Amino acid sequence: MISPCGFPSLSYTMTPNQPPVLQRPPAEVLYGEELARLRAADRLPRPPGWQLSMPAVRRFILGEGEAAAKIVCAPGLIERALVTLASNRALLLVGEPGTAKSLLSELLAAAISGCSTLTIQGSAATTEDQIKYGWNYALLLNEGPSPQALVPSPLYRAMQAGQLVRFEEITRCPPEVQDGLLSILSERLLMVPELSGEGGTLFAAPGFNLIATANTRDRGVNEMSAALKRRFSFETLFPIRDYEQEFELVRAEVGRLLARDQVPVLPPDEVLEVLVTVFRELRDGVGRDGAAGERLSTVVSTAEAVSVAYSVALRGYYLRGDGGEPGDIVEALAGAAAKDNAEDGKKLRRYMEHRAGKRQGAHWQAFYAARHRLPE
Repeated sequence: MISPCGFPSLSYTMTPNQPPVLQRPPAEVLYGEELARLRAADRLPRPPGWQLSMPAVRRFILGEGEAAAKIVCAPGLIERALVTLASNRALLLVGEPGTAKSLLSELLAAAISGCSTLTIQGSAATTEDQIKYGWNYALLLNEGPSPQALVPSPLYRAMQAGQLVRFEEITRCPPEVQDGLLSILSERLLMVPELSGEGGTLFAAPGFNLIATANTRDRGVNEMSAALKRRFSFETLFPIRDYEQEFELVRAEVGRLLARDQVPVLPPDEVLEVLVTVFRELRDGVGRDGAAGERLSTVVSTAEAVSVAYSVALRGYYLRGDGGEPGDIVEALAGAAAKDNAEDGKKLRRYMEHRAGKRQGAHWQAFYAARHRLPE
């Protein structure tokens, strides 16, 4: 089966001698079989250009019946996002780093358009040409401006095909680049002044829209203009509040990553308990017992917790043949939580002494005993 982006569908039930085809498959490939089943069974009305109805997209993302939830968030947020994408407004997902904004935009694009790889990565170096279109200069010099010499951007291709385009970290782009979206989002057309006649105007096909993401920590870097804000509906994603939900999500995600790499172990639940608890308490500045503590200035998100759990399991499997130990978390924390902030390093050491050292259980004591692994 071929997805609308041209990728073959994959099954991740692998034999020991069958390596994964892609290191990081897009959602439409990873969940290709599930999406195909949903499309075959979907009899509800679909917005123009959509591959699934809104209830089917919601079922795909939040899980229902045999389908597992792929993200933890309020159902109302998903429903509002779907209504926005079916309208003439674009969608902006806002939140702290690591709150699954990019994952949600990928899942929405995969379910609605069958393609999540039409993506623009925003940065200080992003130019208006990268957003709209560029030119093959060899053809341009040889035959002048022509449709053949034009190099379409992901946005251009999304308008042609009637699909969703993703714009990651939109507030990292210079304001003048951001404002290049104004006429596109308002008029649903893109002018190519170099081309004359009908080829000089691209009209968006039904189904086209844009999903952007922005980190709250980047506010003020390149603030969006009021005119551009009016063309977006804002939805804020928050860190997972429930411990059990976060624990299950971390366990499921690290299990999926390890299965992809054919690593036949999982981190013990005791190790994951320490990891998730430490991340939550350092993120919120509040212990599970309600006692106040210190918050780190850096991001200690669920995504970071998954990354650390994955590293712990790989360390345990390849160096010792197990699924990881509580002490392995300590070394991973230095790079994931403290990073290059000396003050965060001090807070982490105080946490180890005043909180971890007082916890009951062999796993907590093993974690505390490994505090010497923190860099000075």
